[in-house]
Amino acid sequence: MEGGVHKADKTEFKECLNLTWRHPYILRLALSAGIGGLLFGYDTGVISGALLYIRDDFSAVDKNTVLQETIVSMAVAGAIIGAGIGGWMNDKFGRKISILIADVLFFIGAIIMALAPTPGIIILGRIFVGLGVGMASMTAPLYISEASPARIRGALVSTNGLLITGGQFLSYLINLAFTKAPGTWRWMLGVAGLPALVQFVLMLMLPESPRWLYRKGRVAEAEEILRKIYPAHEVEGEVDALRLSVQDEIAEEGAIGETNIFKKIYKAWTNVVVRRGLIAGITCQVAQQFVGINTVMYYSPTIVQLAGFASNKTALALSLITSGLNAVGSIVSMFFVDRVGRRKLLLYSLIGIVLCLGLLTGVFIGAETHSPAIGSLETAHFGNYTCPEYKAASNIKWSCMNCLKASSDCGFCAHDGDHLLPGACLASNPTVRTACRGEHRMWYTVGCPSRFGWLAMMGLALYIISYSPGMGTVPWIINSEIYPLRYRGLCGGMAAVANWISNLIVTQTFLSLTKALGTAYTFLLFCVVSSVAFIAIYIVVPETKGLAFEEVEKMLEKRSFKSGNSGDKTQANQ
Repeated sequence: MEGGVHKADKTEFKECLNLTWRHPYILRLALSAGIGGLLFGYDTGVISGALLYIRDDFSAVDKNTVLQETIVSMAVAGAIIGAGIGGWMNDKFGRKISILIADVLFFIGAIIMALAPTPGIIILGRIFVGLGVGMASMTAPLYISEASPARIRGALVSTNGLLITGGQFLSYLINLAFTKAPGTWRWMLGVAGLPALVQFVLMLMLPESPRWLYRKGRVAEAEEILRKIYPAHEVEGEVDALRLSVQDEIAEEGAIGETNIFKKIYKAWTNVVVRRGLIAGITCQVAQQFVGINTVMYYSPTIVQLAGFASNKTALALSLITSGLNAVGSIVSMFFVDRVGRRKLLLYSLIGIVLCLGLLTGVFIGAETHSPAIGSLETAHFGNYTCPEYKAASNIKWSCMNCLKASSDCGFCAHDGDHLLPGACLASNPTVRTACRGEHRMWYTVGCPSRFGWLAMMGLALYIISYSPGMGTVPWIINSEIYPLRYRGLCGGMAAVANWISNLIVTQTFLSLTKALGTAYTFLLFCVVSSVAFIAIYIVVPETKGLAFEEVEKMLEKRSFKSGNSGDKTQANQ
């Protein structure tokens, strides 16, 4: 009954389908806990669409890039805290209680956001949701792992990952469903309270993790749960396996020899083998975020608008494609990670990412260079609503891009016949926006009309296809395999924190970067970072495919990080 991250092959998935069909109680356990993964995915994905309508309702948000970033990123900041608290709560109060508390946080956060009268209250709600995300991200797979039969554990834990990407996909569908509803973004954010409520009720009727109970000396309760999970003839053997596993775990914890967390961290970094594993594991986790994935997952509709699609509904519909591809990529990874190998899949993924980011750079340079001109007659058509900066620079030829960059208080009203023809540069406020749209024109405040829009969408789709099967899933697998068993929890936690912090940095800076550098050069920056990540992973990450934990430890002990292929050579010699 060993907890942690587990992988599954095709045989295990077949066994999983057969066993859960015959024994639905197991599926009930896994899916009830897996709602936490669904909520994780939903609450991290839904803000991308809701932000479009929050900008429409609050002019302070529309005109303040940092405020937009803060609304998005505060859930990530909350998740960092939630993950840290969640580890302590898991050990102190149990997996079940931790999931129930996460549900309460999800529900409170959803209600606060749905009723928020100001952007500041939305941010408060996002912090509550983030705390729930952080706790659910580590507790749900742990509970599933510890309450699953050993032979199908990997398949059941993998469903939690699918539910995360499924939750992100669902968030885009929900966003589309509420585009015409009164309150739009309030429904989008508030509906997350329903699955949290459902999971809370379901978890009240489910048992605690048998492993946690056994560690707390509640042996009879643990054995009773095992009798519900395993056939009668297997229970005695599983109880013995659980007893030995817990004894080994306690012995391994004692081998570290320190109770102070800072001393444990110091001991990990001064151990050559563990340090090499940490360098590899943290490199993978930081690279996963710094290639820019959450600019797509959190700001996908905004990026679509930057590519020239002004309509909120169109932006949401097109963003649905990227979310769907991410979910498909997670499934593809399950079938290739044990065939191709972890390291190769990472490197192949990064090659695709670099090429796609290069394509996006070129596309956005073309879009900025060929943005529609500002027509003086078109602008004069709207009377006194002309953008002040354009009026002051009347002798200079302006384009839509000049209009949007001149001031956050200016917008572009496209030509009523062909949006690529000269349009109007106007002051940006609800009255002008309504007047522009009232003439069946498109109103732009983020990006400009472009003939390159569909090429940008193709670049985003190819980026997701390159990212999801490799950089999207393999860093977590590497971190489950590369640390000595006695340090696995500690080192995995440090790598996860590095991942969340990197996520926060990228999320909090993306829109500011697009404003300071332009969209094209922001993607170029991510392209350069991805190239550096390729070199770093080639140098420091060994191949762990097919190796036992003891073999990985021996490989790290002998390995020089100047050689990028020693992991493959080690495996070849097995």
